[in-house]
Amino acid sequence: MSLHQLVQEAAARHPERVAVSGPDATVTYRELSRRADALAARLAAQHVGVGDRVVVWASKSAECVAAMQAVLRLGAVYVPVDGSTPPARVAALLRDCFPAAMCSDPENAPRLAPAEHGCPHHLVLGGDFVAPADPFDHPSAAEDLAYILYTSGSTGRPKGVRITHGNARAFVDWWVTELDAQPEDRFANHAPFGFDLSVLDLYGAFAAGASVHLVPTELSYAPEHLTRFLHERGISIWYSVPSALSLMIREGGLLDDDAPPALRAVLFAGEPFPIPMVRELAAWTGARLLNLYGPTETNVCTFHEVTTATLAQDRPPPIGKASSGNTVWAVTENGRVAGPGEEGELLVAGPTVMPGYWGRPPLSGPHRTGDIVRVLPDGSFDYLGRQDGLVKLRGHRVELGEVEATIADHPEVSEVAAVVAGEGLSRHLDVFVVARSGAAPGVLSLKRHVAERLPRYMIPDVVHHVTALPRTVNGKIDRAALAARADTTAKERLR
Repeated sequence: MSLHQLVQEAAARHPERVAVSGPDATVTYRELSRRADALAARLAAQHVGVGDRVVVWASKSAECVAAMQAVLRLGAVYVPVDGSTPPARVAALLRDCFPAAMCSDPENAPRLAPAEHGCPHHLVLGGDFVAPADPFDHPSAAEDLAYILYTSGSTGRPKGVRITHGNARAFVDWWVTELDAQPEDRFANHAPFGFDLSVLDLYGAFAAGASVHLVPTELSYAPEHLTRFLHERGISIWYSVPSALSLMIREGGLLDDDAPPALRAVLFAGEPFPIPMVRELAAWTGARLLNLYGPTETNVCTFHEVTTATLAQDRPPPIGKASSGNTVWAVTENGRVAGPGEEGELLVAGPTVMPGYWGRPPLSGPHRTGDIVRVLPDGSFDYLGRQDGLVKLRGHRVELGEVEATIADHPEVSEVAAVVAGEGLSRHLDVFVVARSGAAPGVLSLKRHVAERLPRYMIPDVVHHVTALPRTVNGKIDRAALAARADTTAKERLR
């Protein structure tokens, strides 16, 4: 069954059950299905067909979900882009994936001129569209593309991760079984639709015939709002990055009241979760606590359920064992499969692994994650860190090379290096800038330059002006020295 058929099947079984509750509207499965057919008819009239890409640039809403469903019903491929993404970044994605059409909400529609987006067709969401008499239902195969998620790229260009219907269903079906998801469940959607965490929120709910409740993007790090949202919506399954949960604990009063009785599973992924916070969360709720792991290229490929033994250790929870039918293993520096107690790079093969990046050769063999793990005695894995310049910051995947490439494009910048320093919620993105001769780029000018080209989470927290970048003996930038300086500077500011 393809992804859009999950909604069609739920609409047939219980049409009046709530499917999506968003900031714009709350819609039943029947209403969502009709809206998707109406939008599919409009796209079909614009000659969108099988395999075509359609960029959906919009804030989270029930209408945005319907647009993604509409694309799938045509056998096309949706490319979700958060509504807060700057037009320059959107234009770069459009040039990369050559979409047949773009859907945007009314707020974003005027932000990108036709000459910039180059799309043959531009559909503004929110209109009064009419559903056709016959619903759209292209029978997509498991190997057909469903969506493309763009991630930060090391060359300064974003990379489009191609995900098939089979990739997504392998993950969703496995997790619906693991969670024993039911129609009565109420899923919270915290992540943006362009972030792979949202796949579980949306399609896990649809597969179970449950409801999904959308957290507005602008409130995703407003801790008091998130705590109220959890209680008022009667959320039963929560999934987010650990930093959101940490904020809710520290500043949102999450632990001040009893845990909502409906809450039965708290899932977290995207970054290590400090064990003190996990202990507090476990003491507050009897819900299952699950640490999920997997890069966008594999969605979730391992998981670990928090136990009493987990709470007794002094490290974040392990990333656990293989999930979703995948095979995972670690390889040492000399290419040997790592055994218990050894460290190595984690490799993944199986049904959730992408077929490749958009516009690049297909993936051959297992996906090398670039993550270093330690093999535990029971064969599960403990996450140790990255082996390259890709980092996680507040749950978002950030390629430092893309930040550097963007700032280096500033006319007054000669050299730049980006580092992430600090721990947990105190992690910060610092850039060290060497100005061109005679120039003096201001902090606001540099941040504005980035904000016009990259997502908000990639805007530097701190800008350091330096006369030269430190180098190692082999001439490479000494990033360890820069990270140490960033940490020292941060501590001095707190004194």
